Amino acid sequence: MPRTVVVTGASGGIGRASAVAFGARGDTVVLIARGRVGLEAAARDVERAGGRAIVMPLDVADAKAVSGAADQIEADIGPIDTWVNVAFTSVFAPFDQIEPDEYRRVTEVSYLGYVYATMAALKHMKPRNRGTIVQVGSALAYRGIPLQSAYCGAKHAIQGFHEALRCELLHDKSDVHVTMVQMPAVNTPQFSWVLSRLPRHAQPVPPIYQPEFAARGVLHAADHPHRREYWVGSSTVGTLAANAVAPGVLDRYLAWTGFKAQQTAQRQDPDAPVNLWDPADGPDGHDFGAHGIFDAQSVSQDPQLWASHHHGLLGTLATVALGTGALTARRWHRR
Repeated sequence: MPRTVVVTGASGGIGRASAVAFGARGDTVVLIARGRVGLEAAARDVERAGGRAIVMPLDVADAKAVSGAADQIEADIGPIDTWVNVAFTSVFAPFDQIEPDEYRRVTEVSYLGYVYATMAALKHMKPRNRGTIVQVGSALAYRGIPLQSAYCGAKHAIQGFHEALRCELLHDKSDVHVTMVQMPAVNTPQFSWVLSRLPRHAQPVPPIYQPEFAARGVLHAADHPHRREYWVGSSTVGTLAANAVAPGVLDRYLAWTGFKAQQTAQRQDPDAPVNLWDPADGPDGHDFGAHGIFDAQSVSQDPQLWASHHHGLLGTLATVALGTGALTARRWHRR
């Protein structure tokens, strides 16, 4: 049955790929972002995929605008079944090269934007005791890296907020669900439009995944929201595991490699668009699409995603294998 899905940050990257994926199964998708050029192009993608698209240009850092959008959706379209938070902005620079107002802006969009959107969704979901909210996170919600302190701080904040809210919903025995999807490095346009003070063009730390791969994780989480979080990509699993076991070692490794790994050989264009204060696809801008400039280095498959979505089956198989092994060992021992 078609559902009503709201996606923030829908004009590019993971948000856009997720919106198209929801549209491909016939859902009505409400697209939220600041830039009308990218939103209208995303709406065409959703409709070509088979869905219905509604464009709502707004800034998620504006709590009243987000709440008003949720009210309008409920009144004009119908109950919101799923709300997916993706919208963010960032600054690529060493911490001491980021201005206080820039740090505040990143936090307002990339953290408080999730909070305001979740408030707006819960206002309608809780009274009817139904709905799902998906927070799109990152491996950087657990593991900070150099040159992205503002973004890492926001993702860490979302993680804490998500866990606290989930506990409250469980306490209330609510059938409204929240889940979080921790993403790897993804080939999104952000590396061409974030404010950067790096000498060379910013890039995601390899391995790099395509937005459609990330979107598969978002859709699965939306359909199976009882798990507190999902990890997408082998690199996410490896990073979080290493951070849990040896965070100090990882600090030193990233201090040694993190600056170079996040920059290409290309010099940073001083006239590159910046989306911190205004959308990069402003009135005279162009549509950046879902993909960034790293298609040649990006992958669309990883067996880890299947494993993450079938952890119950894998656990059962592992248990059976261990039991069979133990039984075989006892039989050999009796001989």
